[in-house]
Amino acid sequence: MSNASPGQGEPTVSFNDMGQSIYEYGSNAVDFEQRVTFVRLRAYRLERAREALRRSELGALLCFDVNNVRYITSTAIGEWSRDKFVRYTLLTRDGEPYVWDFGSAAVHHRLYAPWIDPEKSIGAFATLRGAVAPGAGITDKLVAEVKDLLAQAGVADAPLGVDTADVATLLALQAAGLDVRDGQQVMLDAREIKSTDEILLLSHAAAMVDGAYQKVADALEPGVKENEIVALVNDYLYRHGSDDVESVNAVSGERCIPHPHNFSDRIIRPGDLAFFDVMQAFNGYRTCYYRCFAVGRATQAQEDAYRRAREWIDAAIDLVKPGVSTDEIARSWPTAQEIGLPSEREAFGLEFGHGLGLALHERPIISRLNSLESPSEIKEGMVFALETYCPATDGYSSARIEEEIVVTKAGPRVITRFPSQTLFVTHEY
Repeated sequence: MSNASPGQGEPTVSFNDMGQSIYEYGSNAVDFEQRVTFVRLRAYRLERAREALRRSELGALLCFDVNNVRYITSTAIGEWSRDKFVRYTLLTRDGEPYVWDFGSAAVHHRLYAPWIDPEKSIGAFATLRGAVAPGAGITDKLVAEVKDLLAQAGVADAPLGVDTADVATLLALQAAGLDVRDGQQVMLDAREIKSTDEILLLSHAAAMVDGAYQKVADALEPGVKENEIVALVNDYLYRHGSDDVESVNAVSGERCIPHPHNFSDRIIRPGDLAFFDVMQAFNGYRTCYYRCFAVGRATQAQEDAYRRAREWIDAAIDLVKPGVSTDEIARSWPTAQEIGLPSEREAFGLEFGHGLGLALHERPIISRLNSLESPSEIKEGMVFALETYCPATDGYSSARIEEEIVVTKAGPRVITRFPSQTLFVTHEY
């Protein structure tokens, strides 16, 4: 990959002849190795957002999605803010970003985030999803302040891109005469190509889950409950630097068909297949990483299901390279009916690919539901997960595998490394 400067629309990661990242070391800043450079990361992300905005029809972006706020401003205050609409940012084509934050967090940014103009770090007008009564006029004040800043920037008459917002805010923006458009597409354009630093953070996040799965393999024996494995993974990841364990799916035995996408208090028994998905973030950058285990022993039906799931994911990985269309990958996977489901709607998320970054689902989204009719191009510098699911002929077991991929000029580079080529049997007997 090239070493283009931020803003040229190219990733800046380098690879040796083996396709390995040259700079994949520890997570701490040191003086003796080139590692993640956060100044470079902040500059890259802001310029990517500006470039995407300039290519669009929009005059400005007003973002409430915390992933977009972090991407543009490099500020974050914790996972609790994700669904509360208490943080937002305004970016115009040529101006520096404004960031509104929850109360005193704005003061904290003035002290510790010097890349944000202190006058542009502001306490937010927040209704806490409508809990503040409409009579307080908080939403109207938010809109009036934004509209005034748009006028100062000379873009009050241009379309305003909004990524997500509560209904009251959206209606108030429109009532104020603003031409509101879909800003999320612009931000997804900006975020689809990852820089050196983003790839290093994503790879480190995956390495953390490698370690978590070793703990799972050691603990996975008859008598342990699914929720105990979830607790173990949470404990391990937070102790090793995770800033958000978004979710851990734990599915075993008869719960494998159909895939419930959750965990329970089921006691794991000898001969179960059990699969887990770890979704967590390091410095905001996320994993989605399934592994499947047989507890003590595996039947031929279970082995066969795992082999098929592995064949399907390997076929998809082999197709990954710049210029490939996502429908080619989707066509390599079985239909919904082949895995026992009535339609691609019910199978969505099982034979699946999705971009990874500050969000769990970025571009590209790959499935038979959407990619066959609306394919997109795989590009160098994308990072995405590919996942497959195969029910066993015993009627209750199923296999689940997922790998995270960096797209390089030379093809795919897998950054999820816990063993998965064959079915992992724990405490074999």
